[in-house]
Amino acid sequence: MHRCVSSAAATAVLLFGILVLSLLPEFASCMTRHYTFNIAQHNVTRLCMTKSIISVNGKFPGPRLVAREGDQVLVKVVNNVMNNVYFTGKGDEHGVRQLRSGWADGPAYVTQCPIQTGQSYTYNFTITGQRGTLFWHAHISWLRATLYGPIIILPRRNESYPFRKPYKEVPIIFGEWWNVDPEAVINQALQTGGGPNVSDAYTINGLPGPLYNCSSKDTFKLKVKPGKTYMLRLINAAMNDELFFSIANHTVTIVEADAVYIKPFVTSMVLITPGQTTNVLLRTKPYYPNATFLMAARPYFTGQGTFDNSTVAGFLEYQHPSDNSFDNNKTIFKPSLPPINATGLVANFTNMFRSLNNPKYTANVPQTVDKQFFFTVGLGSSPCPQNATCQGPNGTKFAASVNNVSFALPTTALLQAYFSKNSYGIYTTDFPSNPPNPFNYTGSPPNNTQVSNGTRAVVLPFNTSVELVLQDTSILGAESHPLHLHGFNFFVVGEGFGNYDPNKDPANFNLVDPVERNTIGVPSGGWVAIRFLADNPGVWFMHCHFDVHTSWGLRMAWIVLDGQLPSQKLPPPPSDLPKC
Repeated sequence: MHRCVSSAAATAVLLFGILVLSLLPEFASCMTRHYTFNIAQHNVTRLCMTKSIISVNGKFPGPRLVAREGDQVLVKVVNNVMNNVYFTGKGDEHGVRQLRSGWADGPAYVTQCPIQTGQSYTYNFTITGQRGTLFWHAHISWLRATLYGPIIILPRRNESYPFRKPYKEVPIIFGEWWNVDPEAVINQALQTGGGPNVSDAYTINGLPGPLYNCSSKDTFKLKVKPGKTYMLRLINAAMNDELFFSIANHTVTIVEADAVYIKPFVTSMVLITPGQTTNVLLRTKPYYPNATFLMAARPYFTGQGTFDNSTVAGFLEYQHPSDNSFDNNKTIFKPSLPPINATGLVANFTNMFRSLNNPKYTANVPQTVDKQFFFTVGLGSSPCPQNATCQGPNGTKFAASVNNVSFALPTTALLQAYFSKNSYGIYTTDFPSNPPNPFNYTGSPPNNTQVSNGTRAVVLPFNTSVELVLQDTSILGAESHPLHLHGFNFFVVGEGFGNYDPNKDPANFNLVDPVERNTIGVPSGGWVAIRFLADNPGVWFMHCHFDVHTSWGLRMAWIVLDGQLPSQKLPPPPSDLPKC
C-alpha cells in the first residue's frame, strides 16, 4: 500500500511553469498533486491573424500536468468563459485509466454535464499502472482545438525507465489551427449537413513553422547537443488528421505508446493518430554537423473528402561546440515523408508495436473471451429536414455510426442517470452486438446509406473479458478511423484488410505480446481486433478521435456493472459534480 503526501511543489510546477522535481520529498513513494486550470479567453496571433481563443491559464498549448505513477491528482477547473466546458484526460484526462473514478473522465453528457460559466469542478484521479505520456483536453464539441496539454507520467520514485535515462525530455504536441472559430466551423457543418471547412495549418507546440505564410518567426526549435539522447514525448492533439512525422537524416527509437512501454524499435518515420501518444528516443549525431535539420509532419489520409494537405515543420538545431551558439545559417536538410495514402506502409508500421511482456511489465492479455462483439464503423447519411437544402451526399446530411447507430448525446449525463437508476427516456441498453444488416463491408456499398439514431449502450458484468472486432466500411468511402476507448487499455490482438473472417482470422491473433493501447487506427478498408477486461465500473465512452466523425455520431457507450466487493463498485458522485 503506497502512502501519499500532499505537496505544494506540484502547484508550483503549474503556476510558474518550472519543473522542480528535485524539490519533491524524497521519502514519498506517491503524492497528491494539486493543479488549478483557469479557463479564459486570450488573443493569439498565427498566420498574421489575431483571434481570441479559449485556453488554460493563458497558455497555448496548455500547461503540463506532471505526476508519477501512483500519484493522486486533483485538477480544479474554473470556467471563466461563456462556453460550457468538459475535460477529459488523455484525455479527458485522455487515456488515464480512471479506475473507480469515472466521475473524473470528462466527456460531455457521458460522465458529466458541462462546467457552467463561473463554476468549477475538481477532477480527482489516481495514476494506476501507467507511465509515459498522455494528454488532457476539452471534451465537448470542438473546444479541444485550443484546450489541450501534456500529461507527463514519470516512473515511481526510485524506479527507472526500462531504457537508458535520456539527457533531456521534450513534449512535441501536434495541433490543428483555424483562422476562424472552430466552433463556428463545426456548427455550420452540422447545420448544412456538409463537410466542415478544413484547418488552415498544423502546429508543433502551437507554432505553424516556416512552410506557412507569415510564420517563420512562429517556429518550434529543438536545440540539442551532439552525442546525447533526447526523449521526445509525441502527442497528436490534431482534430481530424493522422500525421506522419520525421526528422531529416535522423532515426528515432520508439519505446512507449499510450503510456505503456513497448519493445523498442528503430524507425525513420512515425505515424500517430489523433488521441495517440508515443515516446521516442532521439540519439543526436556524435559530432557537430554544421547543418540544421527540418522535422516535419503532414497528414496520412485515406478518405474521399477534403483535408488540410499541408506540412508543419520545426528545426532541429545543434549547439556549436566552440561558442555554444545555435547559428541556423547553415545547410538545411529536409525529411522524406511517405505519400499521403501510404496504407501498406502504415500497416507495416503499426505491426511493429509489441508489448514488453517481461516479468516486470507483463502483458495480461485475456486468453479466453466471455463476450464477443463485431462493430462496423464508418460514414452514412441522414435525411435533410423538410424545406431545407443540405450539402451532404445526394442532398442528405453526413452522418457516422457504429453498427449503423449514430449516437445521440442525451441532455442528462449517462453516468449520473445510470448511478441514480433513472435511465428511462435517457438511454437504452440494446446496442447491437453485430451489424443489424450484414453486407459486404469493404465491397460495393449498399444503396441505402441511411443511419439510425439513438442513445444506446452495451451492458457488461464486472470482470467480463471482451473481444471486439472493429470493421471499416466502404459506405461513402473506406477510411481509417482512430477509435479511442475511455476507462480501459486494450490489447490489439489482430488486424487485416478486407472483411474480417471469424473462421480464419482468429488463428493468427497475437495473444502473447500484443501492443496495449487506448487508441487504435481501424485500417482503411480493413479491421482490427482488440481484447480488454471490463474491470472498471461506470459508463465509458468509445468514439472516433476524428472530431468531425464524433460530431456526426461515430460514438457509443459501455456500461460496466459493479462487482461484488467494495473495491469493485463505483463510488458516489463528488459534491461539486456539475449539474445539467
